[in-house]
Amino acid sequence: MQEMVKGANVALGDLSDDVGSVIVSLGWATPTGEGDADVSVLLLDANGKVRSDSDFYFYNHPVASDGSVQLLGKTPTAEGSEDRISFDLTAVPGDVERIVVAASRYDGGGFGELEDVRITLADAAGESLLRFAVDDADTVAAVIFGELYRRGEGWKFRAVGQGYATGLAGLATDFGVDIEDDAGSEVAAAAQSGTKAHTTARTEAGTEPATRAAAAPQGRGAGSEPEQRAGAAAPEPVGEPAGQALMNTIPAPRRPEDQADEARKPASANRPRTAKKKVTLPTTVKKTLAENDSWRTARLFPVSVLKSDRDRETRATSVLLSVMAQVPEFSRRLTAAFGAPAGRMETFTEVSLPHGDSPRRPDGVIRIERAGKLWTALVETKTNGNALKAEQVQAYMDIAARRGYEAVITLTNDVALEGSPLVDVKIDRRRKHKVALWHLSWAEVAHQAQMLIRHEGVGNAAHAWLLQELLHYLQHENSGCHGFQNMGPSWVPVRNGIDDETLCQGDARALEVVENWERLIRQVCLRLGGELGQKVLPVQRVRRGADPRERRNRLADQLCIDGRLQAELRIDGTPGVLTVGADLRTGKLRTGIEIPAPEQGYPLSWAKRLVRRLTEAPADLHIETLLEGGSQGPRGTLERLRPEPADLLPKDKAARLTGFRLSLFKGMGSGRGNAATGFIRSVDDAVHRFYTTVVVHLDTAGRRRPSRENAVAGAA
Repeated sequence: MQEMVKGANVALGDLSDDVGSVIVSLGWATPTGEGDADVSVLLLDANGKVRSDSDFYFYNHPVASDGSVQLLGKTPTAEGSEDRISFDLTAVPGDVERIVVAASRYDGGGFGELEDVRITLADAAGESLLRFAVDDADTVAAVIFGELYRRGEGWKFRAVGQGYATGLAGLATDFGVDIEDDAGSEVAAAAQSGTKAHTTARTEAGTEPATRAAAAPQGRGAGSEPEQRAGAAAPEPVGEPAGQALMNTIPAPRRPEDQADEARKPASANRPRTAKKKVTLPTTVKKTLAENDSWRTARLFPVSVLKSDRDRETRATSVLLSVMAQVPEFSRRLTAAFGAPAGRMETFTEVSLPHGDSPRRPDGVIRIERAGKLWTALVETKTNGNALKAEQVQAYMDIAARRGYEAVITLTNDVALEGSPLVDVKIDRRRKHKVALWHLSWAEVAHQAQMLIRHEGVGNAAHAWLLQELLHYLQHENSGCHGFQNMGPSWVPVRNGIDDETLCQGDARALEVVENWERLIRQVCLRLGGELGQKVLPVQRVRRGADPRERRNRLADQLCIDGRLQAELRIDGTPGVLTVGADLRTGKLRTGIEIPAPEQGYPLSWAKRLVRRLTEAPADLHIETLLEGGSQGPRGTLERLRPEPADLLPKDKAARLTGFRLSLFKGMGSGRGNAATGFIRSVDDAVHRFYTTVVVHLDTAGRRRPSRENAVAGAA
């Protein structure tokens, strides 16, 4: 992997032969695990401006209609998470010269508070090609990490690392993105404070971002050279200083008088829209017309006839692939992360392919055609608790390599962890053609379907209905696609070893339990995030670069010592990190959150306000006062504190109150499976209950990002 320095550039074709599609990842870390930022992408023409506001992609506008850009969202990694963006460079319109990749902080944060700020780029096979560390972000609220730009018939990458003190609003406006005039005060405030600004689109639909065509600078003469374009990427003559090349690629910040002139311009009465209205399904179910409860709604994908694991695998594969072929928003969401291009898709099941003396039959095949080229992936699925067979996956990898296919995709209820592959396969590095091995869990598939039909929307009602039927099928108890549902054969021996204090450090069984606990937490994040329509991610309070195997070994040793499994979840819009712990000695689950004390006011007012907000919370909620220096403060249940909030105040008047810890306790169940009393179901239910009955009452409007219905009008 090539390490880049600020201002340096490299041709993607020199790094890999498979760069028609690339995955760009932006990452950062914090000591507390709470710091975050949002990524954004701008497509620029030869003048260094967006062609229209629809060329600006961010969390409220994540996907290009032509498939050239797709924000994949945050993906958990061994040290935390990173934002990934899929680019199909073959689908980028010909009049787009540059693609700018940026990120911005909100709530007044700056990039100087983050560690290991970086951008990486991988080819279509998932092989990392380059890395650029942004070391001098300081206190700026937005940073341009890098840019992809055309050079001849190919694409190059330039490491930029330029900060914007005015935040995302200033960055977007400098590249020609128009901001609604009725939101000018919000944008101005954002430019001064470095926070994220959001404005509401003024369209009949109420949810569509409005836009205008960017005003282009005066045209060039016919004889102008590319390097003379205003704002275009500069040529790279031999010996050119990296800093000078960087200066030529970024537009200068606007002068205050320019901003004032723009603010006085009248708004256009008729602005074209960036996209059609998206369709989402209502969360409330209409009253049924059935005469009694014995009547069952007819389903497109019935599950009552499924009797064997083979039936479930065959049906699940066919159902999923058929929906992918019909709903492009959904299929693109799943395949973009695998380096697949955006094009016409066809899917197949039970395909026979020659392999030695007997043919092999993968469960499915995905083929995508674009510009006369084919991208092909073999699909192997498992349902229930069935595990992948290494020799079977190896055979598919060999077949794909010989036939020039691009990928093998495995799909099971298990969750893959970085540094701990589900199957070990050998890849012949001598082959010029590379085959990528990717994994999906059924929980990820259900999550993406739920995000589209409940929160983000799809192109039409038929697509929404198909996804609803798919989601119903996946969540049905008879489908075998429930997600991770077994803590493994080591679970009971480890619990028994903790009970009788015979479990020793270094026991491999403890490591297996820790790995399965991590898989469970990631699945909990997917399920809760799908319900909320928000980012829910596991938190790792470590610096990036730590070996995931070593980290899990340390957690396994800690499990042997104190008998506890711990995890932290960061939920977008909440005032703190949600913690979940399982005490294997007492058989109790504890979910909790720490909220800081307000910066102004008096402790008694804080306590009263907190109890008042928790009016609808469970009576058995535990509240503990946090004091400076880590000393123990007063505590009690909400039922006892409701009449006397003052009981939360420390007796020592000199003690400084720093915040409150809220906790709920629950029995963690003893089973391994997905029964109502099982451990996995208990954890899922505990997190869901804590969020819906406690955390929702703690959200404040000032900390929330607006919903997608309150999207910005072309700018954040």
